[in-house]
Amino acid sequence: MEKERRVDAQALLELVSRVFERCGMAEQDAGLLADTLVDADLGGVHSHGVMRVPEYVKKLTVDGVDAKGVPSVVRDSGACLVVDGGNTMGQIGAHFAMAEVIRRAKDYGIAAAGIRGSNHCGAMGYYARMALEHDMIGIATTNALPTMAPWGGAERILGINPLGVAVPAGAEWPIVFDAAFSGSSHGKIRIYHQKGLALPEGWAMDREGQPTTDPEAAIDGLLMPIGAFKGVSLALIMGILSSMLSGASYGTELGNMEDGPEAGEDGHFVAAIRISAFEEPGRFKERVDRAIRQIHDCRRAPGVDQLFAPGEPEALRREAYGRDGIPLNDVTLGDMKKTAEAMAVDTESYDWL
Repeated sequence: MEKERRVDAQALLELVSRVFERCGMAEQDAGLLADTLVDADLGGVHSHGVMRVPEYVKKLTVDGVDAKGVPSVVRDSGACLVVDGGNTMGQIGAHFAMAEVIRRAKDYGIAAAGIRGSNHCGAMGYYARMALEHDMIGIATTNALPTMAPWGGAERILGINPLGVAVPAGAEWPIVFDAAFSGSSHGKIRIYHQKGLALPEGWAMDREGQPTTDPEAAIDGLLMPIGAFKGVSLALIMGILSSMLSGASYGTELGNMEDGPEAGEDGHFVAAIRISAFEEPGRFKERVDRAIRQIHDCRRAPGVDQLFAPGEPEALRREAYGRDGIPLNDVTLGDMKKTAEAMAVDTESYDWL
């Protein structure tokens, strides 16, 4: 039976930051990269959490990602810009770009950036949420390695290309949508594979395009789109926004699941909308609160105890896990210990490893 241990978020952040510093990253960049992973685990999104530390270390030390890369603006049109990520981890370029569009949205009302020369950037909600404290709506999307087929196809040519949107509220938790256009992410399927569990129906297909609940067949096969042809259409659009506006690679140009991605070929797209350019922010947030409370008060289907707006379950978990520790399984912790020690990071003081 798999075991889980509760891990203090700050201690976890410290260890992961030290590992990334050992890869050659500047202290600030290592801390940011670690924070994106720990933040995902705090929200219970473990597919984008510290289970990815070994994968990221390999990217930074073996697979051609530049640990010392520096993002820069390479095309500037005021409210619109193109950022080159400098072939560092995507989190560094996406954070740089989102901070820049927030700054510009203060002047222009709306600002957007396409990002090229980048790599895997983690959960999109992290960047969308950056806009909330500025009374802005944040939007972030990215391309991804092909893991889906077009509707009716049986060949990986389309990424799941997730979208993150964050909308400020008043007294309620902000609305935060962060999801790919597949039934699940590849990372979540890896979690089920780790645990030896069958997948929920509607998550994946085998390599012949037939539905499967076997995680091993799913890893070798195809992710299933949400909403049939609608899901693949939305994934196509997010892929175009993430790559073709900035000149980043698209679809099969990125690489493949067997051989991995080509370093520095990923692209992303981020945007910020200043609410006060359209509406008085207090009134806007009050109306968002009412919309959320309508969800809470909606008549529930049999067997349902509570209704949530998008982002509320993650926000509640952040509170609970921040207080009680993040539950991490032995596989994730064992892999992290092995990786940290391989990078000459002393793990003796981390008694949860």
